Amino acid sequence: MSRAGRAVAGRTTGAVVAGVVGAAASRAAYEALRRRPPAGEQTWARTNHRGEQVTLLEGPAVAVGAIAAEVVAAAVESQLQFSSERSVGPRSHLTVALAGGGALGFGILDDLAGSSTRRGLRGHLGALAEGEITTGAVKLAGLAATGLVGGALLGGGPSDRLINAGLIAGGANLLNLFDLRPGRAVKVATLSAGLIAAGSAAGSAAGQDRPSGLAAVAAPVGAGLALLPEDLAERAMLGDAGANALGAMLGAAAAVALPRPARVGLLAGIVALTAASEKVSFTKVIERTPVLHRLDMLGRRPAEAAGDGPAGRPATVPVAEGDHVGAQVIRLPGRRAGRHRRVASGEDRDRSINWIFGFLFRVLAHQQS
Repeated sequence: MSRAGRAVAGRTTGAVVAGVVGAAASRAAYEALRRRPPAGEQTWARTNHRGEQVTLLEGPAVAVGAIAAEVVAAAVESQLQFSSERSVGPRSHLTVALAGGGALGFGILDDLAGSSTRRGLRGHLGALAEGEITTGAVKLAGLAATGLVGGALLGGGPSDRLINAGLIAGGANLLNLFDLRPGRAVKVATLSAGLIAAGSAAGSAAGQDRPSGLAAVAAPVGAGLALLPEDLAERAMLGDAGANALGAMLGAAAAVALPRPARVGLLAGIVALTAASEKVSFTKVIERTPVLHRLDMLGRRPAEAAGDGPAGRPATVPVAEGDHVGAQVIRLPGRRAGRHRRVASGEDRDRSINWIFGFLFRVLAHQQS
């Protein structure tokens, strides 16, 4: 085998290993969190678009699994002193992990302490204009800070750093906008990862020296796919924590692997979709586009399964325009269909937030010692 062939085989093997480690760590984290959920199971319980109870623990589990895989990959490459020009490199792996960790922390804050009265950029910025600081606004500021730190760590000129920061923060926010139906966010993340890998390969073929996109996206995709069955079966959902973390890590992977023209184009797409989300329902667009609708329904429970729920559940009514055709959804007073409903007490939320951030600080302290 030629030197180039060995390099390709080595990068592919590394990507597969990162994906497998991410998947295994994600499943292990999910099982551990389900056995002993921080601050109690009800802290993480939400009502989905059918009016059925699901858990948000999928999100932290996916994020922890992906971050663990990135840290392992960084340690292995550091120990082996892997020098291939197309390897991701320890610094880049750790930057992807940092992006995921920052998004995870702020996503948990919004999941556990957020309010449903303000939605979207317009809602949170409008609240700020009125002197109200929402958890969503705090999360947006935190994602922006995470993006700026990640962009700085990846290096390059000022414009490159700003582009990379935008990819991390924008990717985190955008993927969360798709987390409205079972499995949708993970499917979008997987398709996005494929585009990043393809863009990286095309850039490499054109002689542009960038790390492997496949290796960069393997860990978050592996972690997400490992818990996709739980999501599709409507036993769990990513929530802000999982969707923000996956989106941030894919944004960081794009920053690592794509040439500048591709990064600029991707950032423009993220900005355009985010702006469009303020006016257009992604769910309506997906439902009205046959190909997107088929992909969205792939692996999901049939719409007819949403019929009558157990006694004591809120009554169901036919879907409004834009929701899944033929489905029945819960109409809760003051709530929009498709958004999860919080059922935990404020005390439980505070306890859980303290536990999560305390755990993260202990891990960081251990790494530095």
